[in-house]
Formats: sequence, C-alpha cells, structure tokens
Amino acid sequence: MNVLLVEDDLDLAAGLVKALRREGFTVNHVPYGREAVLSVKTEAPDMVILDLGLPDIDGLQVLQGIRSSHRSLPVLILTARDGLDDKVMALDTGADDYLSKPFEMDELLARLRVVARRLGTSQNSKIELHGVSLDTRHHEVLVDNIPVKVSRREYMLLMALMENSGRVQTKEMLEQKLYGWGEEVVSNAIEVHVSNLRKKLPADFIKTVRGVGYSISKPTN
Repeated sequence: MNVLLVEDDLDLAAGLVKALRREGFTVNHVPYGREAVLSVKTEAPDMVILDLGLPDIDGLQVLQGIRSSHRSLPVLILTARDGLDDKVMALDTGADDYLSKPFEMDELLARLRVVARRLGTSQNSKIELHGVSLDTRHHEVLVDNIPVKVSRREYMLLMALMENSGRVQTKEMLEQKLYGWGEEVVSNAIEVHVSNLRKKLPADFIKTVRGVGYSISKPTN
C-alpha cells in the first residue's frame, strides 16, 4: 500500500517512514501542504496521513484540496490538536479518522487497517487465492497452511498482485507500490522479485502477461 505522509516535523516523519516501511508500506513524505495537494492530483497514493499544523497552509485546507479531486481517498489525520471541535471539523471536512499526538505506533497501524477495510482497499486481514494465504496483520505468507519466508518487497509485491487478482499490474504500477520517491530502482528489480517469489509459490501462481506485466487469476469457484 502506497502512503503519502504530510508532516513538517522531520524527526517524527523520519521515524514514521522507517516504521511504516518496516510494516510493508511504501511511504512518500512531504512537509508542506501545497506540495501534498499537488502530489495527490499528480499521482494519488492509496492513503494519506495528514498533519494539520503545517508551515504553509492549514491541514484542513489540504484536506479540502484532496477532497476536491479525490472524494474517496482515505485520509487519516495525525495531529497535536486534540480538542473535540478540531476532531469534528476534520471529520466533517472529509477525514476518515483522527489520531492525536502523542500516539502509539500499534494504534496507528490498527487505524490504517481499519480505514483500508472500510473503504475497500483490503476487505479483511487475510487474502486467500489458490492455496496461498497472505495475512496483512501479521505479515505472513502461507502456502497450503505452511509458512513461507519472503522479503519485505516480495511481500509487498505479492500483496499488490493478490489484492488486484484478475487485473494485470504493470511493471510501473508495481514499482510505485514497492519503492518510494528517491529510492534507487534497478531496471530488472520487479523481474527479480517475481522470479524469487515463483520459487516459493505454486507453479503458475503468478502469470506473466507478455509486454504488459503480471497477474494472479481470480478463483473460478
């Protein structure tokens, strides 16, 4: 899942980026509100974590800007403003959830999962296809109920494909989900991750659509 973090406290942002990436998120960070609005309009993430006290424009203006172009994009407010009026105003403006600083990382992760489920990004904590199970809460992959060890980016790639079963994911789409801005991406990185995953998963689980990308077929029931 690709997350845009809008936070002007650089130390806090660095910690959040590190923690979220460790949990399997692809995270891009901007410290300014106008930059966030432009970023969402140019290339919408899967979710936004938004501080309200930004140095250029208020976070609620950012939220309004996001909602003007993306009505259903999940936005979680993460701010030091903890008054009831602040929470009501943010939720009425279009936020999906509100978490006051200071906070516990486990609670933030839980709230991200709730927002994802509510808006359909992830229907539940487990995705099961053709004998492969991916547990998004515990970051586990099982094949026929046997745990399989995968790297962080292998897990992220597999989740992107399983969440979009029946739809082809291009190399560019997968790179956006696996790598943040400024991260170096070697030309054959996706091919290498797919090759490594295929050694751990059932034969033909990940299909190559020549000249386009990769896909996992939907169950036929």
